[in-house]
Amino acid sequence: MKKLSGKNRKINKGMPSAVLLSIVIHAALFLLAGMLVVFTVVKKEEQKFEPPKAVERPKMKLKKPKVKIKKTSKPKPTTRIVTKMNRASMPDIQLPEMSGMGDGLVGGVGGFDMMPDFGEVSIFGSGQSVGNDLVGTFYDFNRDRNGRPIPMNTDAYKAQLMKFFRKEWKPSALARFYRSPKNLYATTICVPAILSTRAPEAFGEPPDTAGWCWAVLYSGQLVHKDDITFRFWGSSDDVLMVRVDGKVVLNACYHTGAGGSTYSYFSPLWQSSSPASFKDYLGNRTSVVGDWITLKAGVPQNMDVLIGEVPGGAFCAMLIVEVKGEEYEKSPQGGPLLPIFKTSKPSIDLQDAIYNDLIPGEASVTNGPVFSDYDTVSRTSSNRVEKADDGSPATQPPISEDGMRTWHMTQGNSLEAQFVTLIAGKAVLENSRGKQRKIPLDQLSATDREFIELSRPPQFNIDFSKKTSQWNNPPSPYSNAIPPTMFDYVFTAKFKQTSSGDYNHKLHIEFYAISKRELDSKTYRLINRKEGDFIPAMESNRSFRLSGEKTTLYTYTLYNEVRGERYSGYVVVITDERGEIIQ
Repeated sequence: MKKLSGKNRKINKGMPSAVLLSIVIHAALFLLAGMLVVFTVVKKEEQKFEPPKAVERPKMKLKKPKVKIKKTSKPKPTTRIVTKMNRASMPDIQLPEMSGMGDGLVGGVGGFDMMPDFGEVSIFGSGQSVGNDLVGTFYDFNRDRNGRPIPMNTDAYKAQLMKFFRKEWKPSALARFYRSPKNLYATTICVPAILSTRAPEAFGEPPDTAGWCWAVLYSGQLVHKDDITFRFWGSSDDVLMVRVDGKVVLNACYHTGAGGSTYSYFSPLWQSSSPASFKDYLGNRTSVVGDWITLKAGVPQNMDVLIGEVPGGAFCAMLIVEVKGEEYEKSPQGGPLLPIFKTSKPSIDLQDAIYNDLIPGEASVTNGPVFSDYDTVSRTSSNRVEKADDGSPATQPPISEDGMRTWHMTQGNSLEAQFVTLIAGKAVLENSRGKQRKIPLDQLSATDREFIELSRPPQFNIDFSKKTSQWNNPPSPYSNAIPPTMFDYVFTAKFKQTSSGDYNHKLHIEFYAISKRELDSKTYRLINRKEGDFIPAMESNRSFRLSGEKTTLYTYTLYNEVRGERYSGYVVVITDERGEIIQ
């Protein structure tokens, strides 16, 4: 093999270095060019960016709100009507037996935890539903649907009712006559003999509304929690018709021995087949016995009751119940003493309204079945415990029978003693050995100072007044009965502190207005009740007043007897924060 010369070796050896150098140079040039391109592009992009121009927005002119402030010379005192708390009884106040008084004046009326609205409770129904009642609608046949007077007489009135009954009791059959905008919710149909003008008044109609040719249609559902078979007994003056599940089950309209009675007029629709009918008095007529009715437990049936007055004067509509298989006490007339029909346990004020005109021994108000599928027992009052600012019960330490209690000093020591009196800012305390100590009030605990303040309540001058107005209903052209005389009362209790010193604790006040029955002078009734709270030191001139709602009492003659009631007296009670009656 031929060997290369030295020159040739150098050429061959150096060629790779030159190539490598060329590659490096070219790579550097390419890198530089790339950087220039990148920087140029970025720079151009930055030059292209322009922020958007601000958008011109219309400016709203805001108006300063204006608040009207009623300027008064001084703030009005605050009166708070509250639900009842359990309070002490009144052992030292003797009162006659009164319906509606419950278990003590300060325990709430009839045990109710809330103040009943006497103006809304009547024997025709209440202004509030209890959930299982019959809704009553008042119709005046002397006026058209717009309230304008129209010709009407007793024969045309009965003919219109017959038309209504034959048209399946549809309210549209009465559409041409005036209908009261106010409904009442009835849990009973128990109206003893009263004046017929009481019905339109109960529905809020004006005093000059006619007391004749009117009707009330009650509609709802009849249900019982258990299987039950029963029948209605009824009596009325003038109209009482009952329909259950689309079928008339009782015609208890006004009846006489002679023909032409309202009962005879509607007898083509239904008449009694029971030999017990027309024997025992109920209200001012003998009772009529209806058909047997069977209810399955919890299964409701539609029920309608229509009551009405034909000529005016006396009115009554009573519905009582006989349960099949039940044994009943005998009434003074010799028949069964049956309970009234009810869909809820009657409240004390409803019982009060019924008893005011019910003849004793004709019907039982509280016994018998309640046609409801749930418990209708009234609510019980709750026990409220007032709390102190620190969260502990705001109660005073117990006091022994001899008046001893534990007193706590600000220095930490305590003392068993009874409070004697307060002299020159010092409490006079007497221990069990008869030794007295005078302790400055600022050395006693806050609870002790409060005890002394409560032990020395202020005295008040109490003035109970009544405003009275008198009016009469218009006479009926179809009856010679004298319209009743009505007396509207507004009762007010005024309190003026007569003792010296400021009293900064809350006092609770209640007043009760009482009437006496004309027919039975031994029967009293609670006719108005009002309560409120006040702090004497915060009232102007340390005085306070409390007024009740309007109360109407009746005086009239029925069956040659003076009936109704008249105002008899009042009771006013002032109670402190401890529940102690101070006056």
